[in-house]
Amino acid sequence: MSQQRLLERFERYVRVDTTARPNVDRYPSSPGQLELGRMLVDELKAIGLSDATQDEHGIVLATVPSTVSDANADTIPTIAFCAHLDTSPEAPGRDVKPQVVRDYPGGDLVLPADPRQVISVANNPELKGLRGRTLITSDGTTLLGADDKSGVAIIMEMAARLTENPAIEHGPIRVVFTCDEEIGRGVDKLDLERVGAAVCYTLDGPGGHGIDVETFSADEATITVRGVNIHPSIAKGKMVNAIRAAGLLINRLPHDRLAPEVTEGREGFLHPHEVQGGVAEVRIQLLLRDFDTPKLADYAEQLRDVARATEQDVPGVSVEVTVREQYRNMRDGLRRDPRAVAYAEEALARLGHEPRRTSVRGGTDGSRLTEMGLPTPNLASGQHQPHSLLEWACLEEMEEAVDWAVAIAQRWVEAGS
Repeated sequence: MSQQRLLERFERYVRVDTTARPNVDRYPSSPGQLELGRMLVDELKAIGLSDATQDEHGIVLATVPSTVSDANADTIPTIAFCAHLDTSPEAPGRDVKPQVVRDYPGGDLVLPADPRQVISVANNPELKGLRGRTLITSDGTTLLGADDKSGVAIIMEMAARLTENPAIEHGPIRVVFTCDEEIGRGVDKLDLERVGAAVCYTLDGPGGHGIDVETFSADEATITVRGVNIHPSIAKGKMVNAIRAAGLLINRLPHDRLAPEVTEGREGFLHPHEVQGGVAEVRIQLLLRDFDTPKLADYAEQLRDVARATEQDVPGVSVEVTVREQYRNMRDGLRRDPRAVAYAEEALARLGHEPRRTSVRGGTDGSRLTEMGLPTPNLASGQHQPHSLLEWACLEEMEEAVDWAVAIAQRWVEAGS
């Protein structure tokens, strides 16, 4: 494998603006995802994957054909590797200018276009173990897009490596690139029958050598606060200000607990993340997260209690709470077929690395895929500090992930032989 080629892929992909748009009612939500998908189809075909296609929804599918030719070939299950094309709407994703730091000397990294943006060792202690490696950052005015274009580049390089080295034994491998994962729609349009895999691996995890085997369960709540608008010159006794009521409601939410600013580990939270509206109506979007799925219903009831209290304190205001399911903890689904995780751990150990089972305070396409019946743990892909101007990636960790994906494919051959 050419490390330089992997870097060039990554740099090429992050320059395409694929920012997901949460308020757009189409899939994919942004044209850049279609552009990147077309680019990948062309590259996959150039690699030799003749069935590479982008479907009507922008999802990219391709097959790396099996190299097993003996009598056991039919016993080798098809496996899939998946990454998502979109990037987070929480930071700008247009005009990304990747900065390559070779032979990282240690210490803080000041980003060139905005010296106020500093990737510090204090906030990124993993940097202490990466001296001498190649790091990639943005220039400080955009996110980098390593979430999840590091995964895209890793899967593309894996496919190229396997087609260039037919002596490496592996079964059928499906390449899957989804859209709009960052806004919870990643697999909404994915047909699992077309994927046709027994297990799947997402390449969307932080750092190196980690296997996410548990995620948050997630719901999204919308609180609609309705008031009465009238010209302020004649408002006395008539106006009901939804903005003031919404402020009162938000202030009633927990501050010293159940908030992402004060929780860690296995603690869940209620997170108001967007407010829109005016005097007549305000909409508040909230994330409900916990590893223990039943607690989401408790959090929703807390919101309804706060809504009722706000209606009592602000005469004339009405408050509506709606809750939409997003994804569920992948833990239980993975337990139904432990091979997906076990073979990934064994493959990594054979490469001389110690695998780490991790729990992620978020979700992946694998959360939904596992819930849908396709066991899908999430693998480390060299990305760090996602969704921010301080996002960065480590090229050597990405290279190790390519080796890992190849070794996983080989381990499934052994299991089927």
